[in-house]
Amino acid sequence: MERIKTAVIGCGMISDIYLRNLSQRFPAIDLAAVANRDPEKAKRKAGDFGIGQVLTIDEVADDPSIGLVVVLTPVPAHYAIIRKMLEAGKHVYTEKMFTSVLSQAEELIRIADQNHLLIGVAPDTVLGAGTQSARYYLDDGRIGDVTGGIVAINRNQSLNSEHFRFLQEEGGALPYDVGIYYIATLVTLLGCVKAVRAFTAPAPVHERVFFDTDETKDRWQIPGSNVVAGAMEFESGALISVMFNGNTINPEQSLIMLYGTKGIMKVGNPDTFGGKTEVLLQDGEWEAMPFTHGYDGVNRSGDPKPYDHYGDRGLGVAELADSILAGRKNRLSGEYGLHCMEVLRGFDAAAESGETYIMKSHFEMQKMHYSDH
Repeated sequence: MERIKTAVIGCGMISDIYLRNLSQRFPAIDLAAVANRDPEKAKRKAGDFGIGQVLTIDEVADDPSIGLVVVLTPVPAHYAIIRKMLEAGKHVYTEKMFTSVLSQAEELIRIADQNHLLIGVAPDTVLGAGTQSARYYLDDGRIGDVTGGIVAINRNQSLNSEHFRFLQEEGGALPYDVGIYYIATLVTLLGCVKAVRAFTAPAPVHERVFFDTDETKDRWQIPGSNVVAGAMEFESGALISVMFNGNTINPEQSLIMLYGTKGIMKVGNPDTFGGKTEVLLQDGEWEAMPFTHGYDGVNRSGDPKPYDHYGDRGLGVAELADSILAGRKNRLSGEYGLHCMEVLRGFDAAAESGETYIMKSHFEMQKMHYSDH
């Protein structure tokens, strides 16, 4: 099988699961190089996963043999790195969020199109067994036409930001760090969003509680909206209520409930690959639905790594590589990433103006078939 020589930029907390899976699981990926602003950290990762080259970001861009670059850096660094790699003629996959500014994402899509390149954007959990099975049952008409729904997720994002210091930066507020999984799942299941309304609230100024290191500040405030009470109108006509709350406690309560003309569907936690779908029909009881697709997130690759519940992380990179080789558009396209990002930015804009925000972007994601697995 033809393989694409791939480099990973960024060796932070999520990198182990990516490096393991990209080096072991997906035949279209030839993981050849790793780069990080701390070269010693990159050397350690290269040794741990048998990666042949440790490069600088400039060296990745200048290497003509590297065709695909995976960007795992914090959000504020995404735009400059992605642009550099696109201008060097490389396809790019980036962790969420796409960028921190909508106009930057739009510019990157234009550059990619002009250079006949593909962009892939996380989250890739939507390609897993959970969301794809839910979409199968929706397409099968199991609950009829979706008329509305409720989604919610909570965390103590300020406390979490003591340990996960990247959360202190742009993109660290709960809607952008976690809510993006819920938005991505909804648009995968229901299609494009037409308009949004919202009220928002910021994170409080946080006084350090537990972690006492030289790298931890005494007080900070996560930028952006940390609570969103919103509403989404989909092009299909479905109306969805949203509650993303990062100003509460940490026992996470995940909820996606879709109301249809024939029944109700609970969709499993979209922050994983294997969330279970349940269906309630008229005069029936809740029924757990079997998976119709693969990639359930279970680690089948040996020793556990941090974020091992993301056992199939890297699936979006593999799908991008397969798309490049097949000469087709990838499912987790730049347009997909832009649309998800615009929904969240739309909440902010609607809250600020007090008016409905009308979406500008549009995308179409093909569903995955059994043959894809």
